[in-house]
Amino acid sequence: MASPHRIFTETELVLASHNAGKLREISALFKGRPFQVTSAADHEVQEPEETEDSFIGNAVLKARHTVDATGKPAIADDSGLVVPALNGAPGIYSARWAGPDRDFIMAMQKVNSSLAATGGADRRAYFICVLALAWPDGHHEVFEGRVNGELVWPPRGDRGFGYDPMFVARGYDLTFGEIDPQKKLDIGHRADAFAKLVAACFP
Repeated sequence: MASPHRIFTETELVLASHNAGKLREISALFKGRPFQVTSAADHEVQEPEETEDSFIGNAVLKARHTVDATGKPAIADDSGLVVPALNGAPGIYSARWAGPDRDFIMAMQKVNSSLAATGGADRRAYFICVLALAWPDGHHEVFEGRVNGELVWPPRGDRGFGYDPMFVARGYDLTFGEIDPQKKLDIGHRADAFAKLVAACFP
């Protein structure tokens, strides 16, 4: 029976992001594949305003924007930290909580103070990642991954990025800011989504 997903056969894939941390992770996940991974920055494509109200919507929007600007297939990652005690915040606004300067120390402080205002008893959280893979002819594929855990304070470690230093994955003692980067790749939300993407479109 034919796969319900489209198989990727092109020679270049553009990551629809200027985030150097994401580019490193995505490039590492695609290591050894017979195509080149470039970024929106490499093509001088500005990131669009994220106007959708879901991770899926924003991932597709970013992928489609980059495809339209480059004429090449693109992959977009929309990910964030979801805290149930904060009604799902920061969620799709995870990057925006860090402000225009991407100050994630400030963003982590905001999360922690917001939790404290709720009483702070429930520190459950999860990272979610949606990957959208889009082609110039309008076709796209979407895959979702997540990793569950809890938030700690103060932040620990400088090996990750974003909210990593305050997040401990379920079953682990180290934060994503302390854990070996390869281990984070193996267990993280991006890896979960990526495994589903590879199985479907890069067999």
